Amino acid sequence: MDYIKKLLQTHLPLKEEEWELFSKHLVLHEFEAKSLIVREGMIAHNIYFIKTGLMRSYYLEDGKEINTYFSCDGALMTVFSSFITQNASLECLEAIEDTIAYSLSHQALYQLYQQFPKFERFGRILAEKNYLCILDRTLLMQSKTAKQRYLDFIENSPEKLVQKLPLYQIASFLGIAPESLSRIRRELLEP
Repeated sequence: MDYIKKLLQTHLPLKEEEWELFSKHLVLHEFEAKSLIVREGMIAHNIYFIKTGLMRSYYLEDGKEINTYFSCDGALMTVFSSFITQNASLECLEAIEDTIAYSLSHQALYQLYQQFPKFERFGRILAEKNYLCILDRTLLMQSKTAKQRYLDFIENSPEKLVQKLPLYQIASFLGIAPESLSRIRRELLEP
């Protein structure tokens, strides 16, 4: 759980008693590869702190999976819209590979907000980062070519995502046909 403590402390200084209270709410999960953690129509009750592994969120459009986000070691993951509103999710959350993660429930997070207002700061920072991520992605999708989107992905994503994600998953995330992404990759490898 040290990685969670470090993550929290990058945003707010924690007293030992605050960390102990926070960590009591964490629940360890071991998800097998391809486990669906949240299905469309379910409520995302938890936010996950990924120790090791790889997760994605996606939605279905005409039977096709459209990836919306990836997360791996040391990062957070949930279906944020459902987690925040506690309404039915329009997305699915899946462990792409075997994943070990700790969860914090929505209820526990709001209890922490009440007990220690500094945790609200953490929640605000999470919301701000999520908003900026969505804004960056929207601008990228609307203003960049397929090649520029792929280059941005490999430059700004954790190496694990770039190395381990299947090409079709990356293509879906970038709004590119898999065969177009294969062509782009070939072009980039040519001298």
